[in-house]
Amino acid sequence: MSDGAAEKALLRGELLGARRLLTPDDVSRAAEDLARQALGLPELAAAGTVAAYVSVGREPGTRALLDALRTRGVRVLLPVLQSDNDLDWAHYEGADRLEPAGRGLLEPSGPRLGPDAVLGADTVLLPGLAVDARGMRLGRGGGSYDRVLARIAAAGHDPARVVLLYANEVVARVPEEPHDHPVHAVVTPRGVTRFTA
Repeated sequence: MSDGAAEKALLRGELLGARRLLTPDDVSRAAEDLARQALGLPELAAAGTVAAYVSVGREPGTRALLDALRTRGVRVLLPVLQSDNDLDWAHYEGADRLEPAGRGLLEPSGPRLGPDAVLGADTVLLPGLAVDARGMRLGRGGGSYDRVLARIAAAGHDPARVVLLYANEVVARVPEEPHDHPVHAVVTPRGVTRFTA
């Protein structure tokens, strides 16, 4: 394991430990505030298509945000985890059209659009555990979103890349590896921080 990977594993453990201390009320209140902050983003207000994800467990909540985007007429794409950890995509058609999937995830039940469907997104909402002052994001370590970001970069596509986090997850420094891509902004329940990604 490289030094960067070892540092990432240590930081992941600390941040996941902090999330485990959140109560259901903490998560619910944060989700409401997060949706309000995110819906004020010009990147979402002007977007025709947003690639997003369904939060699970103690992740910063996305469900209210997904429903609000759909109500606005935004085409919302949600990931479908494939066996090789890459992501396929499908349309979000409401909470009643989500089904349980592997690893405790919820995925849309509709037709699959293919891994390249993300290339049509104006904004990509990324899950994460931390982001630093440079806009470097720390994910969970599965590599799924690293593939998505690499696919976007290879296609020359430049959607707004936004991470949704709790306020304490904006940190001074995230360990960086060569395959990591910076993001444009982080949204927390307390506000928005922009980077020059």
